[in-house]
Amino acid sequence: MTPQSSTLPGATSARTPASVVWGIIAVSVVASLFIFWLVYVHPPVDAAATSFRFLPGLNAVLNALCAIALLVGLSKIRSRDITGHRNAMFAAFIVSSAFLVSYLGTYFLHGETRLPIAHTGWLWYTYAIVLFATHIPLAIVCLPMILITFFLSLTGRFPAHRKIARWTYPIWLYVSVSGVFVYLLQAVVHK
Repeated sequence: MTPQSSTLPGATSARTPASVVWGIIAVSVVASLFIFWLVYVHPPVDAAATSFRFLPGLNAVLNALCAIALLVGLSKIRSRDITGHRNAMFAAFIVSSAFLVSYLGTYFLHGETRLPIAHTGWLWYTYAIVLFATHIPLAIVCLPMILITFFLSLTGRFPAHRKIARWTYPIWLYVSVSGVFVYLLQAVVHK
């Protein structure tokens, strides 16, 4: 028995209620649909992007900080520093939550950012593959995975937590790093 599991009696053998998992998935679907509506349907309040111009840069900084916290968390768990791992993962979660608020504000105010280049060539294809084929789909998948992984950890279901964290971690890290990449590409290639 690990030190963590001994703090919650019977926690390692506890079965995760399906209703919790389905509730997390339902909330994630609703959140993803709302984000889709906000980005692709909702008319931007400040289409000229004159207000809060710093938001896209803030989004990139928050994504970068999340990636750093995730890397620290991996380092801590590999060295068996459970407290350090937990702190780093909470930091990643908090920074990701702040990112989500900033991201929603960006799209509410400014709408979708379009790369102002012809839709051909290696630059466009790289951007399209990273953003549309990997970043967006993985971000949608990652949200419920993060929430379920945290739920399992917080309720002491460490074997299940470890199983899903093996999938959640690389996807979350990729989404964070690719978000920074997309921002940098959009910042470099401007009108």
